[in-house]
Amino acid sequence: MILDTARLLLFPALMAFAAASDLFTMTISNRVSLALIAGFVALAVLGGMGLHDVLMHFGAGAAVLVVAFACFAMGWVGGGDAKVAASVALWFGFDHLLNYLVYASLLGGALTILLIQFRQWPLPYPLAGQAWLNRLHDKQSGIPYGIALALGALIVYPETEWIKAIDLAHLAMR
Repeated sequence: MILDTARLLLFPALMAFAAASDLFTMTISNRVSLALIAGFVALAVLGGMGLHDVLMHFGAGAAVLVVAFACFAMGWVGGGDAKVAASVALWFGFDHLLNYLVYASLLGGALTILLIQFRQWPLPYPLAGQAWLNRLHDKQSGIPYGIALALGALIVYPETEWIKAIDLAHLAMR
């Protein structure tokens, strides 16, 4: 029961926190990525994931980390975004990695277009006092790509073995 609850809530909660953090501060704490890694390890061990599968998941995370840090080095994404993407890849493994990357890319493109449009218009006076909104509206500011990474992850997560392993009927009866 506790394992099912952790599978159901931990990953989505961390994704929601990462998205909100990136929206309001334009940063994602290393603690989010570390919590995702620790949560994966704990649930993989407690859920009885085999060593081969664990290593494949770590391989997916490492592959995304290499590519994401190359993108970070070129100034295309933030460091927090790179670490979160790699941590999410750890959870999804290669089985769901392509779906995740496609969703995150499409959502990131849509977010970028929306922010470019948003930044063309002046902020209404009552909203101009909000520091986070001013930062988001600033044309020199980056794109909080963690929002797209989190939304893409939340779209793919229900398709994973993490959710399929949960006995939802049993949880609903309690």
